[in-house]
Amino acid sequence: MIKMHRLCFLAMLFFAGAAIADTVEVRIEKMKFVPQEIRIKAGDTVVWKSYEKRGYHTVWFKAENLPESDPLFPDESWQRAFSQKGEFSYECGPHPDMTGKVIVE
Repeated sequence: MIKMHRLCFLAMLFFAGAAIADTVEVRIEKMKFVPQEIRIKAGDTVVWKSYEKRGYHTVWFKAENLPESDPLFPDESWQRAFSQKGEFSYECGPHPDMTGKVIVE
């Protein structure tokens, strides 16, 4: 009986570990999203963090009609979890030439 409980416990740990989502960082620096394109798995979260010395940026998934993030000043961050597969393009509201893409596999 005890062996069966141990096996069940080990199986739960194995499957729980496989289901843990990752958090990936995109740096905002020198007027760019770095990396500009990232690949993640469904369920992962992306955190955009500003490493600029001054000014601010935003993260805006404009094509999805989502609201623009709050302004990100130096050392501030914003995050989004991605639950569905697909390609998600974004830009910086004040600097539309700053673009990036999240590919969820």
